[in-house]
Amino acid sequence: QVRLVESGGGLVQAGGSLRLSCTASGRAFTSYVMGWFRQAPGKEREFLAVINGGGGSTYYAASVKGRFTISRDNIKNTVYLQMNSLKPEDTAVYYCATGTWGSFSNNYDNWGQGTQVTVSS
Repeated sequence: QVRLVESGGGLVQAGGSLRLSCTASGRAFTSYVMGWFRQAPGKEREFLAVINGGGGSTYYAASVKGRFTISRDNIKNTVYLQMNSLKPEDTAVYYCATGTWGSFSNNYDNWGQGTQVTVSS
């Protein structure tokens, strides 16, 4: 099974930026559809963005489109989430996942452990 490890979370002021990374084990990374989700306390897990194996196709949730950018480096087996213009409501645990193309949690069957992002006002 693919192991996913997120990093890059932390505390940032509103209006600031963070870049999250998710590194995957295994030699078939280019075949993995990769997604980013987040979950705030007391809320459902929320889809953010997805990228195909080659990196040429992406799709975003309306809530983050224009502020967040998903990308990948297949040499480094890593997918990124660049987050700009952060708001306090972006505070959550952020997860990467592998699976099939889609915006629902059940499209994805392999999840990282998550990284905390806290945006202060």
